[in-house]
Amino acid sequence: MKKRAALHNLGCKVNAYETEAMQQLLAEAGYEIVPFEECADVYVINTCSVTNIADRKSRQMLHRAKKRNPDAIVVAAGCYVQTKEKQALADDAIDIVIGNNHKHELAGLIAEYEKKQRDAHQKMAKVCDINRGRQAYEALALSKTAEHTRAFIKVQDGCNQFCSYCIIPFARGRVRSRAAEEVIAEIRRLAENGYREVVLTGIHLSSYGVDCGDDLLYLIERVHEVEGIARIRLGSLEPRIVTEEFVRRLAGLSKVCAHFHLSLQSGCDSVLVRMNRRYDTAEYEESCRLLRRYYEHPAITTDVIVGFPGETGEEFAATERYLERIRFYEMHIFPYSRREGTKAAAMEGQVTEQVKKERSGRLLALAQKMSREFREDYLGAQVTALLEEPFEFAGERYLTGYTETYVKVAVKAGKNAPNQFVTGRVEKCLTGDIYLLVEF
Repeated sequence: MKKRAALHNLGCKVNAYETEAMQQLLAEAGYEIVPFEECADVYVINTCSVTNIADRKSRQMLHRAKKRNPDAIVVAAGCYVQTKEKQALADDAIDIVIGNNHKHELAGLIAEYEKKQRDAHQKMAKVCDINRGRQAYEALALSKTAEHTRAFIKVQDGCNQFCSYCIIPFARGRVRSRAAEEVIAEIRRLAENGYREVVLTGIHLSSYGVDCGDDLLYLIERVHEVEGIARIRLGSLEPRIVTEEFVRRLAGLSKVCAHFHLSLQSGCDSVLVRMNRRYDTAEYEESCRLLRRYYEHPAITTDVIVGFPGETGEEFAATERYLERIRFYEMHIFPYSRREGTKAAAMEGQVTEQVKKERSGRLLALAQKMSREFREDYLGAQVTALLEEPFEFAGERYLTGYTETYVKVAVKAGKNAPNQFVTGRVEKCLTGDIYLLVEF
């Protein structure tokens, strides 16, 4: 009888990619993959450490796994154990600790644990000092993903930026780029398996190639040549990469979607300085202007942290005015989370939770308003969507999908099927953020 393995992911799209790659490794090693809610012989939790809350959720999932089957081997992998190795080894719920850059060894480490250490009730740990010396890019790859139409492709790891609030450079180490040939080979496999859209992602995607002489634009141009791939999306970009040449060449690649996530964090220059963000609001605004010059109605999304240490009422008001002026399709609003081990954690002027909650509420309301206005601009317009999954509304069967600018639409099911492109006119809002697309 096959042993059963269940995996659970916490955190970012890079983590999600790595979790799927680990699942594929276990399947190739002969494990039956089962849902995390079921009883399994092995549980693997790919942890996150971006905030204290993420640490807590990671611990909760590890304990939930051990409670579900006390006899199971529980593996804690990823960022939480990379930054909190001692705490992880002291946790009774954890049997094996695997840091970043060792996830590709998962199947072998489980086999070794079963052979040598399980009977002795000894824990196993494989965690390198990821911030010492030059680390190699960890070899992980996929031939299929949980999503049937869109595949996230990890092309880069690590970060050299050291924003004052962020623990990730300590959890992920310095920038490491994946060889372009490996990226292209994986995307070709995915295209052969029917995937039509890829999303290039990384811990700091804009840094792709700084360690090997290439750059992100070169990689995108290579991906654009892959037959079978119809759409290319990009993960989070730094505004400094969005130069005139970058946008001009990008706009010449028909497969690249006009959907860009430009990380902002604050619309106030004094706060950006304290955050060590290395650009100012004028530079950021110029990046948005360039995108809107070369693309008609691009979807620009961003992240904003509220309540950063020392943020005054005037600084928050400056951010609010700036966001209103720039106009985003979507904004992800995060109250500042004090993170042990970062410079910001020791800064004076820590903002109270009540103030952070009030400011977050104001920006969330603004985000909802701007997102609705962006989507309503498409009413009556012709768009093409890649269909993904079934949806039922008012007794009618639909398929939902996304336009190039990531507006969610629904078409009547009929002869349509997932992973199919349809073109039509946006008629009205069906419900929430889903708009009705009437085919031509």
